[in-house]
Amino acid sequence: MQSRAYLRHHEELKMQKEHAKDQANAPATSSRRGFFMGAAAAGAAAAAVTAMPGLSTPAAELNKLPPAPENGGGYSLSEHVKRYYQTARV
Repeated sequence: MQSRAYLRHHEELKMQKEHAKDQANAPATSSRRGFFMGAAAAGAAAAAVTAMPGLSTPAAELNKLPPAPENGGGYSLSEHVKRYYQTARV
């Protein structure tokens, strides 16, 4: 026959194991759930933006280049270029 102290100790160990198992599963489940909810929201937002009429920009407008200079070249010594030359000095 087993003593009461042994049975009480055994019962406490079992409860601790169950509690640890519950805690181990809880963060992973909520984290996974949050990830999938975020992914679904992002997908829905992307679909909504794609489906909106009038917001698209034609490809020709996106790739519009300035006209080529008439007398050749295309290089100009702008303030930006001067600043670059000053910072690149060795």
